[in-house]
Order: sequence, then C-alpha cells, then structure tokens
Amino acid sequence: MLMIRLSRVGARKKPYYRVVVIEKDRARDGRSLEVVGTYNPRTNPATVDLKQERVDYWTSKGAQLSDRVHKLVANVAAKAAAQAV
Repeated sequence: MLMIRLSRVGARKKPYYRVVVIEKDRARDGRSLEVVGTYNPRTNPATVDLKQERVDYWTSKGAQLSDRVHKLVANVAAKAAAQAV
C-alpha cells in the first residue's frame, strides 16, 4: 500500500519535511517513489509547497494520505479557495 506522508530532513533541532509517496512499510526516511512537496514548520506562518496535480494523481492510484498530510492538503486547498474569491 502507498502512503503520502512526511519525511524529515534538515539539521538537528531544525526540522524540514518533504512530502513523499512511499510504501507504507518503509522507514520514515526510507527510499520514496516521488517527492510531491515540502513543509517548513519553522517559518511564520508555516510554509507548504505541494504539487497538487501529483498528489491528486497518486490518490487516484490508491495512495492514502497520512493524518498530518491530510491537514496540510486541506489548509492549502482552503487558502487557494479563499484567494480565488
């Protein structure tokens, strides 16, 4: 089963995350199939960059979103809808 979840990169005490498509059984920082975005919680407000079309593609192929990634995608979608109005 495929998951879209966060993979931690960055220095100690300075987290930076990649949003990756990975097999569910692999380690958190294991080899991923594709990087579909980034998440930086250290900026104010936190920065999220997603390739939304790739996230949609992988979810259509059966990949599931982790809880945190689901919240990030929902926040990005809400901000995009607010800017469109």
